[in-house]
Amino acid sequence: MSAYDFDLFVIGGGSGGVRCGRISAGHGARVGVAEERFWGGTCVNVGCVPKKIMVHAAEYGQWSREAGAFGWEMEARGHDWAVLAAARDAEVARLNGIYGRLLGNAGVTSFNARATFLDPHTLDVGGQRVTAERIVIATGGKPVRPDIPGAELGLVSDDLFTLKERPRRIVVVGSGYIALEFASLLKGLGSEVDLLYRQPLPLRGFDEDLREAMAEALAHQGIRLHPGQSPARLEQGEGGLRLTTTSGAVLETDQVMFATGRVPNTAGLGLEKAGIAPGRSGAIPVTAAQATAQPHIYAIGDVTDQLNLTPVATAVGHALADTLFGGRPRAASFENVPTAVFTSPPAAMVGLTEAAAAAQGPVDIYMARFTPMRHTISKQPRKTLMKLVVSQRTRRVLGAHMLGEDAAEIMQGIAVAIVAGATKEDFDRTIGIHPTAAEEFVTLRTLTRSVG
Repeated sequence: MSAYDFDLFVIGGGSGGVRCGRISAGHGARVGVAEERFWGGTCVNVGCVPKKIMVHAAEYGQWSREAGAFGWEMEARGHDWAVLAAARDAEVARLNGIYGRLLGNAGVTSFNARATFLDPHTLDVGGQRVTAERIVIATGGKPVRPDIPGAELGLVSDDLFTLKERPRRIVVVGSGYIALEFASLLKGLGSEVDLLYRQPLPLRGFDEDLREAMAEALAHQGIRLHPGQSPARLEQGEGGLRLTTTSGAVLETDQVMFATGRVPNTAGLGLEKAGIAPGRSGAIPVTAAQATAQPHIYAIGDVTDQLNLTPVATAVGHALADTLFGGRPRAASFENVPTAVFTSPPAAMVGLTEAAAAAQGPVDIYMARFTPMRHTISKQPRKTLMKLVVSQRTRRVLGAHMLGEDAAEIMQGIAVAIVAGATKEDFDRTIGIHPTAAEEFVTLRTLTRSVG
C-alpha cells in the first residue's frame, strides 16, 4: 500500500485540472481534486462559455437590423439583459454539474475547498491534512487592474457576468482577446463603447494584416477607437465615471472595464513550503514535461503562462495523465495551435504570422479581401480577410489568418491541414465548396507579395 493518501492530487478544478484528474483515475490512480471557487474554472464560469452565449445574443440584434434587406419585416424593440443573464447562468450551472459528475463517475475524490502546501507532499485542503505522491498545480489565472489612481472603481472581465443591467456607456481598456470580445458584444447589445489601448493596432501578436482589418471592423461596428492611449486615473464624477488618459483626454462613462491582462493565480498557495519559486509574474516555471523544481510536482495551464488557452490546458492535462499513469509518455504540442477572437465579425488564426515566418526564411503571401455574399445584400461595410503564409523553400503553408463570418469554424478545419504539413499545392488541388467564404482558402492563386 502507498504511504500517501493519493497517488495524484490536483489543485484546481478547471478544464486542465479536471481532465488530468479524470484521465489519471481512468488509468487506475487514486486521485483527489480540490477547487475553491467553481468547477470548470474561468472558461466555464467567467470566460469562454458565458462570453460566447453573449456573443450569440449580440448577433441576433445585428441580424434583425439586416433582415429588411432580405425581405423580412422585423423590428428589434430592445434587449432584455435579465433574460439573457438568466439563460446564460442556467447553462453555466448545468456545465458545473457536468464537471462534478465527470469526476465522480471516474472515481475521483472531490474537495470543494482551497488547497495549500504544507510541505512538498502534504496539503491543507479546507483544514484537512492530505498527502499525495504526485501533485499537479492547475489554479489558472486571474484578471488584474492597472496600477492607477481609482482603478478600484473599474470592472475586470469577471464582473461582466454579475452586472444586473447593461451599461449604457462603457470604456473598455485593452486590445487583446478579452477587451475586443467584450467591447464588441456590448456594442452589439446596445451599449456605447469606447476602446482604449496603447498599441497602434489591436491584437498584439497577431498578423499585421489581420490587426489592421480588425481595427477597421471594430470602427465599422460603431466602437470608438482610442489607439496609443493608456489610462492615467479613474474618478467618480457627477454623472458617472471620468477616465483621464495619459494624453490628458477625458472620457465620461458609466462603467470602465480593465482588460489589460491576467496573472497566474499562485498567491497564497504556500509554494515556498513546497520548494517552488514562482517567476516575477507569479508563473510557475516548468520543464518540457510540465515538472516544477520539485520533480513530483507539476503545473499545467495558465498558471504556467505558456500558452493561455483552455484547449491547450486540457491537452496538456490529458498528456500528463497518460505519461504518469497510462504507460504512454507524451507531450502536447504548443505549435500550430489555432485560436479565435469572437468579435463581430470574428477573427481566427493558426500557425505563424507573416513576420514570424519571414524571420525564418523567404515566404510567399496569398491574400484576399472581399465583401461576403450576405453583405452584398445587407450593404453593411463588413469585409472578409483571408491570408496564407507559405514557405518558398518547402511550399508548406506556415500560417493561415482570417477575419470574417464563421472564421473560427473555418479555421478549425484549416488547422488540421497545417498541423499535417499541407503544402500550397495541397490547398490548390482541393475542390472548394461553393458558394462559401471558406472556398477562398483553396482558390487563392495570385501571389500578393514575397517577403524575405
